[in-house]
Amino acid sequence: MPLIAKRLSSIKPSPTIAVSTKAKELQAAGKDVLGLGAGEPDFDTIEYVKEAAIKAIESGDTKYTAVDGTPALKKAICEKFKRENGLNYEPANITVGAGAKHVLYNAFMATLDDGDEVIIPAPYWVSYPDMVELAGGTPVIVQCPASTAFKLQAKDLEAAITPKTKWLILNSPSNPTGAAYSHDEMKKLTDILLKHPHVHVIADDIYEHLAYDNFKFVTPAQVEPKLFDRVLTVNGVSKAYAMTGWRIGYAGGSKELIKAMAIIQSQSTSNPTSISQAASVAALNGDQTYLKDRCAAFQKRRDMVVSLLNAIDGIECITPEGAFYVFPSCQGLIGKKTKSGKVISNDTEFTTYLLEEALVAVVQGSAFGAEGFFRISYATSEAILKDACARIAKACGELQ
Repeated sequence: MPLIAKRLSSIKPSPTIAVSTKAKELQAAGKDVLGLGAGEPDFDTIEYVKEAAIKAIESGDTKYTAVDGTPALKKAICEKFKRENGLNYEPANITVGAGAKHVLYNAFMATLDDGDEVIIPAPYWVSYPDMVELAGGTPVIVQCPASTAFKLQAKDLEAAITPKTKWLILNSPSNPTGAAYSHDEMKKLTDILLKHPHVHVIADDIYEHLAYDNFKFVTPAQVEPKLFDRVLTVNGVSKAYAMTGWRIGYAGGSKELIKAMAIIQSQSTSNPTSISQAASVAALNGDQTYLKDRCAAFQKRRDMVVSLLNAIDGIECITPEGAFYVFPSCQGLIGKKTKSGKVISNDTEFTTYLLEEALVAVVQGSAFGAEGFFRISYATSEAILKDACARIAKACGELQ
């Protein structure tokens, strides 16, 4: 009898983590590798959040908490949803997990039966399909090409819905493309959803505070209040507040769903770290003005990277509305040869070439369901980004 469960046969390790791990291994071996694979802000957690964590430790706030979040954190989350999104949640509508990924996993485990379908627009965050499959669901991938700015179109959503559809996932701004839905674009999708009352929505809003050029962020339950009880609005402190290692994600949803997710969490991780929860209360309740300064820094990096990439023959890069990624096409370089005579036949071989020849680590688009592209994270310094783009330009220029 095999030890490993059959359900793992179709599950792959996270490609983005794999790229970052490979880059770190090469760096440890003395290679001057520039890692642009990780989706992690290079800013530090702000001081008053650190101080709140230290205070929690010193005051003995180091015990078990309620399974899915302390009353103080749930209150802060309710206030955040009201203040920033116009959503009226009560503490019983709120769940807190060890990161937004954990919250998503709990949602799928609590709701998916064998054969239930989840519509996932592609390009997608690498973990969505695997988490759906682990929970027994069926991912339904809907391609959103560059010609639609990588955004799901209403007609394509309508065509993908079947009697088995349970969830639609909307990630705006998006990982990996940075695409974000305007109010009008979101309304076209919510209008379709109103016609199909059996379909629920996961709004992955983790990049909410990283939107540029005065883009106004919206979330589905805000755009269409009639969907309120059918939307799980997911967010967290990782990206906006540079708290990736603190591992706190949260969501607002129907009381029925939140209660079910708490049951899953009670039999897996139990509560998120008490200290991180105390720090997250400070993050959500504290001064928010510095977020605009960080957003402005990211926008400056975005503009520089897009400009430098579009100057390279064979690469085309759309300017994204948000997040801290660009998702350029490398299709103009597929079929070319390296100096050693090897033909670049797909995006994976192209990103391997960049790692080996240019010592720049990026992630292949096929990992996100989009062959012929690659993702660059610009959540690093301007100096590193300039160096990386120069190396990419040189490596591309040497292809024949």
